[in-house]
Amino acid sequence: MLCQNCKKNEATTHIKRVLNGEATQSHLCSACAQSLGYNNLFDDFSLNLPGLFSGFFDDTAFALGESRLDRCEVCGSSFDDIIREGTVGCANCYEKFYSKLLPSIQRIHGKVKHAGKLPSVKAEAPKPAEEAKVTDPVKELEEEMEKAVKEQNFERAAIIRDQIKELKGDK
Repeated sequence: MLCQNCKKNEATTHIKRVLNGEATQSHLCSACAQSLGYNNLFDDFSLNLPGLFSGFFDDTAFALGESRLDRCEVCGSSFDDIIREGTVGCANCYEKFYSKLLPSIQRIHGKVKHAGKLPSVKAEAPKPAEEAKVTDPVKELEEEMEKAVKEQNFERAAIIRDQIKELKGDK
């Protein structure tokens, strides 16, 4: 597809705009896109996750009596690393830095213990008589066949009859 602006070069930038509910599309070559200001749309866009997560940790977490240079025995991360990177190094870090992480986890999640989900309707426990009741498949099929005959659904009744014969071992 040729550039809609210069109509010479191959279009490499495709721009879709929606104004007042009406969508328009532009197909531009890289030179025209740059001259029209569409060259670096994402230059100013950055997601700073470490900076975002580090805001959840207080400097008071360091005043808990543990050294700031304590490191996890498994992955070697320090609490400073966790704050700087915004991620916990390994599962052991949760145990190693529990007292420092606890206030932040409470602030982020609201709770520190996972409660899981509860069913919206409590299921009734089966009654002992229902548990002890053993169903006979042949008897159930015979009742179903009688119902099919009463409804004059003879094709269904014949199928059920054949199933009963098969269960009983008759040919």
